[in-house]
Amino acid sequence: MNELRVRLDNTTTRNTVLDELTFDNARNEKVMSEPMVRFDNVTKRYGGLTVLDELNLDIARNEKVCIIGPSGSGKTTVLRMLMTLERINGGVIWVDGEPLTHMQKNGQMVPASDRHLRRVRGKIGMVFQHFNLFPHMTALQNCMEAPVSVLGISRQEAEARAAELLDLVGLSDKKNHFPIQLSGGQKQRVAIARALAMRPKVMLFDEVTSSLDPELVGEVLNVIRKLGAEYDLTMLMVTHQMGFAKEFSDRVCFFYGGKIVEQGPPDQFFGDPQNERTRHFLSAVLEAR
Repeated sequence: MNELRVRLDNTTTRNTVLDELTFDNARNEKVMSEPMVRFDNVTKRYGGLTVLDELNLDIARNEKVCIIGPSGSGKTTVLRMLMTLERINGGVIWVDGEPLTHMQKNGQMVPASDRHLRRVRGKIGMVFQHFNLFPHMTALQNCMEAPVSVLGISRQEAEARAAELLDLVGLSDKKNHFPIQLSGGQKQRVAIARALAMRPKVMLFDEVTSSLDPELVGEVLNVIRKLGAEYDLTMLMVTHQMGFAKEFSDRVCFFYGGKIVEQGPPDQFFGDPQNERTRHFLSAVLEAR
């Protein structure tokens, strides 16, 4: 049994929707011992340009991984392929022990059916750089829409779930506000709550602070810190926040030219980088700050 649990600071029992953020994971030991996410020789090309070159990457259950690297190195493409927003040109992506864009049929791997794709992709939530909130919906309604239309839960249950998640990200007093009435940091926190409303097992964050004013960055990072500390979530984050990556992650991966050039625990990665490209990148980024 491996459930997404809320660790409460008090001793009272709360039977709330927060305790149901994900499914019951009673699975056989073989599946549970496998990585939550696996890239197996995955290649992505745009025409003649190879963006990811036979990527092999395993992400353990509940592991927090930060991806860093220069623009064009393939960082965001990794997340977009997990959300099936980009087609892969080779290899297989696995999520929770199942192939994502393929399925096993008669002992062979074949392209996934729409039903299989929706089911496996439903285990993943993503927060984008530019919020992508529905402007004609309140914060509460933004968090209710997908659970009702995709998961098929009742509006009453969806509203209760949305209200608790907005409270989780510190926006219970803004639930009836429209996006135009919210700051950038507040919009991004609504986007996080909206992703959590789908009860994912994996959360993806794509440079979620890069479009925010500096004074708003901290409030979003604090929410991500809280998720990492209080929930059994696998988290994959593309970021330029080097200090946050060092403090938050279990592992840092440096991408360059469509490959992982170096990876390791944050203390080792930042304290004693082994690759010259890594050292040059970190020096340039840290000096710029």
